[in-house]
Amino acid sequence: MNQEQIKLLDKAAKSLEVAIQINESGYPEFSASRSYYSMFYIAEAFLLKEGLSFSKHSAVIGAFGREFASKQRIPVEYHRYLIEAEALRLQGDYNTDANITQSDAQELINKATTMLDFAQNNLDLI
Repeated sequence: MNQEQIKLLDKAAKSLEVAIQINESGYPEFSASRSYYSMFYIAEAFLLKEGLSFSKHSAVIGAFGREFASKQRIPVEYHRYLIEAEALRLQGDYNTDANITQSDAQELINKATTMLDFAQNNLDLI
């Protein structure tokens, strides 16, 4: 793992920690956003392994699916987690009536935790 990947996984862990704190404080729409960013940083770390970097979220998500999920280099559901998390992030960030529950946010936290554990243990192996 190179230094940039280590930094991205560290940033993902910090974002996840904040997501947990925010959800426990009763702000699930903001928690969902932090969980999404945790997953996003993880995807970026994987893509850096292939020498790939993108400036658009859609490009990161697409390349993550194409390079890792579709080739079964990671559990394929991780790409779906990222797609679903982005949808909730957009809902929470841009809708004044987001309707994201603490349970919804906790589910994203659980998925981000699973992805982070996998990345920390497997990024060098993939």
